[in-house]
Amino acid sequence: MSDPYGSAGTGYAVVPDSGGGPGVLVLHAWWGLTPFFTSICDRLADAGFVALAPDLHGGGQTADTPDEAEALLASVDPNRAANLVVGSLSTLRAMPATPDGRVAVLGFSMGASWALWAATRFPDDVAAAVAYYGSQDIDFAPADAAFQGHFAEIDEFESEDDVNYLEAQLRLAGKAVDFHRYPGTGHWFAESDRPAAYDEAAAELAWDRTTAFLHAHLDEA
Repeated sequence: MSDPYGSAGTGYAVVPDSGGGPGVLVLHAWWGLTPFFTSICDRLADAGFVALAPDLHGGGQTADTPDEAEALLASVDPNRAANLVVGSLSTLRAMPATPDGRVAVLGFSMGASWALWAATRFPDDVAAAVAYYGSQDIDFAPADAAFQGHFAEIDEFESEDDVNYLEAQLRLAGKAVDFHRYPGTGHWFAESDRPAAYDEAAAELAWDRTTAFLHAHLDEA
């Protein structure tokens, strides 16, 4: 993956044992491309998908605490990150292991915002978008994707009003919407390396819903 800033993007890619499958672009949270997000790619491959997760921060930079993550995010050029998302979409679609059909984007928190953006900006590439506790405030009319969302009940970063507004935007734009709220959970509830927030039951339910949704919209894409 190349970008106009003169550096090549890096990431993590995995292909299922079958040798191919529908493509899913995985967009990490503000922690960076940590082992949790590469494990998401591995799980997707186990479910029959070709998964690619670009390093949106660059240089393998990761953070352990919210303060570190906030500082790291502030240091990243959003234009470069956007270009890496775009380049990664092209790379995923061009991989010999992926079919000619469109792909999906799956994002967590910050990555969810990028996933919703990508689905809207590149309708010819994205057939489905899954957002975990992240939103976006843009005109969704150009999108030609189905949207699934997984949201916490108690979330200091994405309020109930934010989620309701996002869902209303998508429905008013005539999009297929499949949103789920998880009682008693907080932001990052699906991330097993965030023990203070992780909710195993909710995370597994969200994962089952995610893979079923991806199969429904990619297997025939």
